[in-house]
Amino acid sequence: VSDEKKQMVANIEKQLEEARELLEQMELEVREIPPQSRGMYSSRMRSYKQEMGKLEADFKRSRIAYSDEVRNELLGDDGNSSENQRAHLLDNTERLERSSRRLEAGYQIAVET
Repeated sequence: VSDEKKQMVANIEKQLEEARELLEQMELEVREIPPQSRGMYSSRMRSYKQEMGKLEADFKRSRIAYSDEVRNELLGDDGNSSENQRAHLLDNTERLERSSRRLEAGYQIAVET
């Protein structure tokens, strides 16, 4: 399971980087558009950047929560029952998968644009 999570995290990091690069390329393209047409595309770019920021923040929170759980598990913090820890882990996994799906959707929009 740990290797699967590491692979998922690496995949999401790669997709985030690709999406950032696409956004940068799109922004450069928008700068080349004539000023009278640029406004609409500039507002779309702001929207895409905001969504990208949200995705990155969600991903970061998921990684921090997962790291905290792993640390507590390694230190033997028995403050939580194993059932509670399992629920937390499932929540984090679900959050990571949701972020991954949102990232893929954003990536598709960026590619289509």
